[in-house]
Amino acid sequence: MKVFVTGANGQLGHDLLPELSRRGHAATASGSRARLQWDETGKFPYISVDITDGVAVADTLNETRPDVVIHCAAWTAVDAAEEPENRKRVRAVNAQGTAYIANACAKLGCKLIYVSTDYVFDGSGETPWKADEPRFAPLNYYGETKLQGEKAVKAALERYFIVRTAWVFGNHGANFVRTMRELGKTRSSIRVVNDQIGTPTYTPDLARLLVDMAETERYGCYHATNEGGYISWYDFACEVFRQCGYATEIIPVTTAEYGLSKARRPFNSRLDKSKLSENGFTPLPDWKDAFQRYLATEQDG
Repeated sequence: MKVFVTGANGQLGHDLLPELSRRGHAATASGSRARLQWDETGKFPYISVDITDGVAVADTLNETRPDVVIHCAAWTAVDAAEEPENRKRVRAVNAQGTAYIANACAKLGCKLIYVSTDYVFDGSGETPWKADEPRFAPLNYYGETKLQGEKAVKAALERYFIVRTAWVFGNHGANFVRTMRELGKTRSSIRVVNDQIGTPTYTPDLARLLVDMAETERYGCYHATNEGGYISWYDFACEVFRQCGYATEIIPVTTAEYGLSKARRPFNSRLDKSKLSENGFTPLPDWKDAFQRYLATEQDG
């Protein structure tokens, strides 16, 4: 199977490529940079492409002719997306770029896996959001543009997977875990919000699931985070510090008390993942186990 990966320089793209290789699939990486930043072996072909250029997207996919496109590329700086000077670019990447990719896939007859977010929901209540939940009401511009991307995929294709995830962390790139570890080394105390509830997602585990999906035709919308129940960011920070052996005091605060963020965050990021097992996919492992493996990989490196 030939797989084309967008956003290969990001956290998830970084872990998708070796997973595809381990499974015997031919992977082509792509990104907006001139070269693949982390692959020193030259193992994966890399194509620099601007996904906001519709002609470039169509030409690139016509040349590579993949069986599946796994679309990870996105503007993910949620607070920066609120800045007026950034909004045009955010929409161009998350909405229009996704539409270009979906339309190119439709013409080629190839599958598309689009990685989306819990931010397409308004975060109200305490009930986990179903994968086929029809009520969308993003609280911020990032979520709004990712929802526009979802709509573009649905409009262009029948052979698609939309996979919403949340609280992503991995061994490469900026994320909550990396921030907490840096703060734990330098601060005697930190404040962490305790009223936003969800579940972490470890990128190697999500990469495995996405490749599982690529090998099937069980299309549709899915939710995917690690197992282990729903927690707050405060709970997550406590476990990070416990496993790292940090003595830093963690002070739980409300979102209102914390302040700082320009973009509104959902309080309820609980995602119902039952559709995965209902359709024969193996759920992701417990998030505490995932963090243990994250630490082991860091130590090995």
